[in-house]
Amino acid sequence: MVTASPERASRIAAEVADPELPMLTLADLGVLHGVEVTPEGTVVARLTPTYAGCPAVAEMRAEVTARLLAAGFADVRVVTVLDPPWTTDRITDEGRRKLAEHGIAPPGPRIAPGPTWVSLTLAPPEVPCPHCASADTEEISRFAATACTALRRCRTCLEPFPHVKDLP
Repeated sequence: MVTASPERASRIAAEVADPELPMLTLADLGVLHGVEVTPEGTVVARLTPTYAGCPAVAEMRAEVTARLLAAGFADVRVVTVLDPPWTTDRITDEGRRKLAEHGIAPPGPRIAPGPTWVSLTLAPPEVPCPHCASADTEEISRFAATACTALRRCRTCLEPFPHVKDLP
């Protein structure tokens, strides 16, 4: 049995890959909401899925649990947290870089935390192409391989690409 170090448990949970966007870790995507250890030694990992009905949350929960148990933590609980809800602002700069590197346009710039009013637009005015960087792109379909992505096409290089929709 391993002494339940919150830092070690957090590192292990943070390394789990997202099942739908495997180039990202749960930490990159901002889905890992935190890891703590109770006074009794139970490791509690909190996941905030990208949306309430996300079908991948069961796989995330199972993988986080399996990794922590394999690392020697005896008692592990993974809970889903819906409040506060996940937003695209939780995607780290590293996560945004990895998305673009894999041909997926990341959402718009991150908004500073704090009480702000944000207007949600259904079609971002400018989504640069991750292949050629042209701003001349168009939305082909509001939904792509996952519910949090849309399908776009570049009018310059003609390549289609997914775009992670902005959810402030």
